[in-house]
Amino acid sequence: MSLEKEPKPKSDGIKMKIQGYVRPDGKVGIRNYLLVVSTGRNSANLALMIANNIAGAKVFTPPNNEAGRMAEDRATIARTIVGLAKNPNVGAVLTTGIKPDGGYPEFSYDNIVGEIRKSGKPVETVFLSEHGGFYPSVGEGIRLGRELAVKASETLRQEVDLGKLFVGIKCGFSDPTSGISGNPTAGNFADRLVDAGGSFIFSETTEVIGAEHILARRFSDINERRRFLDAVTRVEEEAKASGEDIRSINPIPANIAGGITTLEEKSLGAIAKAGTRPLQQCVAYGEPVSRPGLHFMDAWMSSSALFLGFAATGTVLNILQIGGNWMPEGTLMPAAKTGVVTPLLVMTGNPFFYDRAPSELDFNAGSIITEGETIDSAGGRLLDLIRQVASGRLTKAETMGTQEPVELYMRNTVF
Repeated sequence: MSLEKEPKPKSDGIKMKIQGYVRPDGKVGIRNYLLVVSTGRNSANLALMIANNIAGAKVFTPPNNEAGRMAEDRATIARTIVGLAKNPNVGAVLTTGIKPDGGYPEFSYDNIVGEIRKSGKPVETVFLSEHGGFYPSVGEGIRLGRELAVKASETLRQEVDLGKLFVGIKCGFSDPTSGISGNPTAGNFADRLVDAGGSFIFSETTEVIGAEHILARRFSDINERRRFLDAVTRVEEEAKASGEDIRSINPIPANIAGGITTLEEKSLGAIAKAGTRPLQQCVAYGEPVSRPGLHFMDAWMSSSALFLGFAATGTVLNILQIGGNWMPEGTLMPAAKTGVVTPLLVMTGNPFFYDRAPSELDFNAGSIITEGETIDSAGGRLLDLIRQVASGRLTKAETMGTQEPVELYMRNTVF
């Protein structure tokens, strides 16, 4: 059956359920973490030492120093801190800092802690200025953090609609199978989730160039359409201003080795992961969406930066759809934890890559190529797996003891 004649996915997700954690603001998480987060680089070690002494705690310390950064980038850092803390996978939050107020206005108490408290979840703070310096603050932080961990554990899973899920996706190391099987399967799931009332978000502004006109038609809101097209135009103009043709940089060497020849070809395969439903919003990096449905985030292609931005936006699960045909025989690519508070599910549409790395990959859509499975059938299998993960099943990346260093999507000069 050709892709053009593939039947539309049934809206069977409407009646499907998952077992999730319902938060005070009505959002639903699929994990229940204590997050220890520093409000700036100067209190990063404090956050790390506290989190390392609390079983199961997650920790986020901004990788970029706010000093000398322009207002737009400072706002991005602050928005990411707040977004991670408000993520539905977080059951309680402990923030660390030098003092309650001081420095740039984006990092004031009200703009960070005050915004986090609006989620209704338990929040405590440890400021060096209030506890007699570093070592007393570590002790106080561990005490408060352990209390918060117990309080978070009092929230139990309960049955909720599938439509409470918010999922993000990125494709990587794309090859021809990405556009034939992997991304279309992910897009099939996206349609099912959106039909059920859920939210789905994709990104990589560079990798929609050449296909932006197709996506633009799917925006019903003219202002959101313009915001999307402006983002694509900005990236192209920035590339030209550098003196280089963006099409000589992307596709990357791994894509070319896998068989992709042009950026337009790569983009046409990449957008298949967004399914077919109308686009609701084009949001900035880490900016929360205001309504359910399908969304686009204006961001960079880096996986750690993108998954972090998705988590700050509110995704409770992130998907990496990977090609990998260029990888040598026997090569494994361990999937590190990314997004800090959001599990990572890794899938492929390349059956040969799946055979080489079954211990790292959660899902194989390559059966579309090897066994003639329909995209609709593969999308249904992916839906079933995601329902299990949403209800507590671990992804293979979650079983890894490593953490990939995270990045933030910064766009401006540092002074």
